[in-house]
Amino acid sequence: MVRSGFGGRRVPRTGDAGAVTAEVAVALPAVVALIAVVLAAASVGLTQLRIEEAARAGAREIMRGESPEVVDATIRRIAGDGTQLAVESSGSFSSVVVSTTVDAPVLNLFELDLSARAYATPEAP
Repeated sequence: MVRSGFGGRRVPRTGDAGAVTAEVAVALPAVVALIAVVLAAASVGLTQLRIEEAARAGAREIMRGESPEVVDATIRRIAGDGTQLAVESSGSFSSVVVSTTVDAPVLNLFELDLSARAYATPEAP
């Protein structure tokens, strides 16, 4: 950067040359890491919401008395093909458990499994 001296002459500034470049070089990796963490957290949250909705939808299908194939198709349509599901019956209650792993670039380094459970009682005919 140059500043004006006496008589309109330009005198080069010597102490600050490249300071902004160094600050950006130090701060940029931190900003990129922060963005990656925020996107990974959003991915986890959206995946959890998706499997919770799939478990609730599967429980509603059980309440209506639908076949296991219909329940499976409904859950996979909402949660995706990479999900595991378990339907357990205990007396008059049934539970639907949907689980999956999170597929995000940063989170592939960790084994992060999410699951959701919903309960249902079949409707009386």
